[in-house]
Amino acid sequence: MSKAEVRVTSEIGALESVVCHTPGPELLAVTPSNRQDFLYDDIIDLEQARREHQRFKALLGRFSEVHEVRDLLEDIAGVDEVRSFLIEHVMQVARSEPLAKRLMELEPADLVALFVEGRAEAEGPLQRLLNVDTYELPPLPNLFFTRDAGMVVNSGVVIGSMRYTVRWTEEILMKALFTYHPLLSSAGVIYDGSEERRPGYTIEGGDLHILRHDLVLMGLSERSSPGAFDALAERLVREQGIRDIIVAIIPTDRAMIHLDMIFTVVDREHCVVYPPNFVGPARIPILHYRAGREGMREMGDLFSALREVELPLEPIWCGGPRRTDQEREQWSSGCNFVAVRPGVVLGYSRNEHTYEAMASQGGYRILDGVEFLTGEAELEDHERAVITFEGSELVRGGGGGRCMTLPVRRAEAW
Repeated sequence: MSKAEVRVTSEIGALESVVCHTPGPELLAVTPSNRQDFLYDDIIDLEQARREHQRFKALLGRFSEVHEVRDLLEDIAGVDEVRSFLIEHVMQVARSEPLAKRLMELEPADLVALFVEGRAEAEGPLQRLLNVDTYELPPLPNLFFTRDAGMVVNSGVVIGSMRYTVRWTEEILMKALFTYHPLLSSAGVIYDGSEERRPGYTIEGGDLHILRHDLVLMGLSERSSPGAFDALAERLVREQGIRDIIVAIIPTDRAMIHLDMIFTVVDREHCVVYPPNFVGPARIPILHYRAGREGMREMGDLFSALREVELPLEPIWCGGPRRTDQEREQWSSGCNFVAVRPGVVLGYSRNEHTYEAMASQGGYRILDGVEFLTGEAELEDHERAVITFEGSELVRGGGGGRCMTLPVRRAEAW
């Protein structure tokens, strides 16, 4: 990838370059007693999660360049301007002058490791008595969900404005990468969540889907707010030529913290959805914003809204026809896919009923990821397929393939 060429104009164009983060020691900070503070429902076995993620990256690497967050940060952390930027902004979160002085003396790899893995505070007498850890610099156990803190829309970048303070450092790291790393140069920052601290102005990447160069679908969820939508929508229109924005109003539910937990596009003709949110009397409200037209229109459902903007998508039901299977597989990220080209997606192997629906309704071939990597199973050109990988530990973090990838360059899909 050459300089000033980050560009993503769809969810499904052939993936050319992507940023990931392999889980590391930062996950060990999550315990049963503090898991909610770190936004976890469960604790993860680190070594198993790393093995699963390495296999996931190996699959991505068959289609695209795969860059690690830590490697990219280490590339630039030795530059004085970058180091000063990182320390100044991270210290706005940590607020420790002695720590800031120590950070200036660290080697790039050690500096980056400290930002990602955090630093425990020196224990006081009460902490020792109660055996409680506190952090001078908080670790980032959610960083392997790279989509949330950084998003490429056309040739611009959106820096996430994270709902919870435990993820604020992620915004700063992403801004540093997109500001200073030559591989991630862009047309500019559309919205800078790292500078946004107003209540009610939050946006995370799981809620921002670019469907076409002129069309965006956004979720208003527990994590993304109307204030940020209004600010972002205006800039998307003015700076990136977006004409239409469809908005899905997502109920507050731990199982669906972002839009991509209930909806992803997998092909030019198909999306995978969690049916109760989009079909039937309990479907969620859908709004349509068009550049130059005052206000927003309420639509009958998502699919009529998509037809109106000339992108008719046929829904495939996560979990198949039975509600029990739908609920179980939605919980295990059965709607959460990353496309490596139109009609070829990566997903957790456990969501078998979803794959049965994709095979019967859309002709998707289900390929085991290990067999694909070893050459036992081959993928034909223009063939639709789901390549599955084991993710029994990764899924405990509350996300799937889309969450774990930050595409920075895709080929045109339309």
